Amino acid sequence: MLVNDWATYRLGADIGGTFTDVVLVGPGGAYTTRKVPSTPSDYAVGVMDGAGQALDALSLDGSSVHEIIHGTTVASNTVLENKGAKTALVTTRGFRDVLEFRRLRVPHLYSLFYEPPAPLAPRRLRLEVEERIGADGEVVRPLDEASVYAAVERIRAEGAEAVAVCLLHSYRNPDHERRIGHIIRRELPDLFCSLSVEVLAEIREYERTSTTVVNAYLGPIVEGYMRSLAQRARAAGLAAPIRIMQSNGGVMSVARAADSPVRIVESGPAAGVVAAQRVGQRLGLDNIISFDMGGTTAKASLIEGGRLSWTTEHEIGAGISLSSRLVKGGGHAVKVPVVDLAEVGAGGGSVVWIDRGGALKVGPQSAGAVPGPACYDAGGQEPTVTDANVALGYVNPSQLAGGAVKLRPELSANALRDRIAKPLGAGLLEAAYGVHVVANVTMIRAIRAVSTYRGRDPRDFAMLAFGGSGPIHAAEMARSLGVAVVIVPPAPGLFSAVGLLEAMPEYHFAQTHFAPVAGIDPGSLRDAYQRMEARAIRDLVSEGYAAENIETRRSADLRYVGQAYELTVPCPTGPEDRADVHALAAAFHDEHERTYGHRAPAEPVEIVNLRLTAMGKTARVTPTHPLVASDAAPRGVRSAYFGPDHGLLPTPVISRSDLSDTPADGPMVIEEYDATAVVPPDCAARLDHAGNIVIEVRGPTA
Repeated sequence: MLVNDWATYRLGADIGGTFTDVVLVGPGGAYTTRKVPSTPSDYAVGVMDGAGQALDALSLDGSSVHEIIHGTTVASNTVLENKGAKTALVTTRGFRDVLEFRRLRVPHLYSLFYEPPAPLAPRRLRLEVEERIGADGEVVRPLDEASVYAAVERIRAEGAEAVAVCLLHSYRNPDHERRIGHIIRRELPDLFCSLSVEVLAEIREYERTSTTVVNAYLGPIVEGYMRSLAQRARAAGLAAPIRIMQSNGGVMSVARAADSPVRIVESGPAAGVVAAQRVGQRLGLDNIISFDMGGTTAKASLIEGGRLSWTTEHEIGAGISLSSRLVKGGGHAVKVPVVDLAEVGAGGGSVVWIDRGGALKVGPQSAGAVPGPACYDAGGQEPTVTDANVALGYVNPSQLAGGAVKLRPELSANALRDRIAKPLGAGLLEAAYGVHVVANVTMIRAIRAVSTYRGRDPRDFAMLAFGGSGPIHAAEMARSLGVAVVIVPPAPGLFSAVGLLEAMPEYHFAQTHFAPVAGIDPGSLRDAYQRMEARAIRDLVSEGYAAENIETRRSADLRYVGQAYELTVPCPTGPEDRADVHALAAAFHDEHERTYGHRAPAEPVEIVNLRLTAMGKTARVTPTHPLVASDAAPRGVRSAYFGPDHGLLPTPVISRSDLSDTPADGPMVIEEYDATAVVPPDCAARLDHAGNIVIEVRGPTA
């Protein structure tokens, strides 16, 4: 059953590359935070450590917690590290090599030595069966069950742990695929079986096959992780149900996550964008650039008109994503809705280095949680972005996270001097500032990928900066982009964990529905949506949500006839008549012009896919304000370097509560338990009614 008791506690736990963040929210919305080092050998250990500290701070035990929301990297890490299950693929005869053919895309255009990642299902385990469904759903060749049983015996003999089933055109007629799934689940009950009609009932054979195989490859691993996490939680006295953050910004049950692990590949990053959306709603801001800089990566997303942006153009295992159709081919296609994020390998722990041409580089390699930046004194020898910020005077030189991490600034200085400054013939501060600037430029690429490259002007947006390092870099990045306002929310270093507790149950459904807009019957669209809604309601009711509390939202993928890709636009309720269909086409023309800069109203338009989002509305309490202010008393003044134009300046070091609603001129450094914000010269900062730091970006802009 759902938790609707407002007199309970909820726990959010987000695992990052360097730290694990835990937020415990109480009955009135006040929350307690804890930041502990991540434990890569067993991430659940860090989660339980942080949860225990948060409960101890309030003198509570595990029985007080009635729901746990978890953001996990287990799915993405499994693919990155090639540690998934031994996976077989069953497909239509003649299509076993779809995973090899992929798409004609490469991430390194002029590289003669580029090799795509090996398919997750090796060729000897890609098995063909005799059957054929036509593009219109007609049976061209009946299913030969003898070939299915032969495939089953081969799977058993090879010792596969998971199997994916993806037949040609099964999205139009799933009968053969479901029959094969029934046989496999009966004959091999211990195997994880993934059917494409259950994972992705859409066109495009490579993307559908890849997504189904990724789901199977992850299945046993994610299932085992969920089981282990639940056992550790129970051992720690936490018997509450655990829900998992999805890549689309909603939460799902552990059981559903175990069945559809491909839907949690971007579990953690999505939570921060959800939290940014909620802050925007409370402040009346519809257009926000969400900027999250953590220990390993920096991520950007766009919130436009108060809505999250989603994409199905996503790859897993590629290392980073620039959210561009032009930079693909480095990973495995995953065509499920994902919060549209651009990600680059530039975080606080990103290693700084000099390439063979003498150019200064930041990332994508990271020092991670272990050994961490040089200043952590945990064995790290390479300088990182955090080391540069320590040398510049932006970061507290003695400790982080309320003393949980002790720093030795001389180690930062030594690493930067020996490995960066001397080879470049520069002074320590000049070299450190160069690192800061290169990191900014690298991260600006991510912001442009979700804004400028999509036909959106960053100057029309406010930037919401969070993550342990985001507020350090945000103001100067905003100045370069022409963004006038930067908002730093309370608990910025744990903001993604806060977002876990802001998210609501949400499921996305899709079905291919080819039809020209000019001749489509509105009733056929209405009937198709109603069938999708019936399925959505069944699924959510089975998880305990009341039917009357389920809200649905319709959209559709459209394109001009002859185009290879679609744009998603909202679909009017119904649609009831031709006027609604014309409104759908008009929305597509508008979106095409906004995205690509032109429209073609005389060209015929066709519908490709229908989409449905179903949300379970609940009475869960969400975080509103920290229980105790996370900052401390003012720390006086220290020298900070702001580049050659300003040099080394005496800079006040203050706490968030020292700000008022009257803007105070920079420079200043605002220190908190979980993050630091830097207000450069020519900027000003104030505190708004909700406790957010609002940085007014002044001076030259892009």
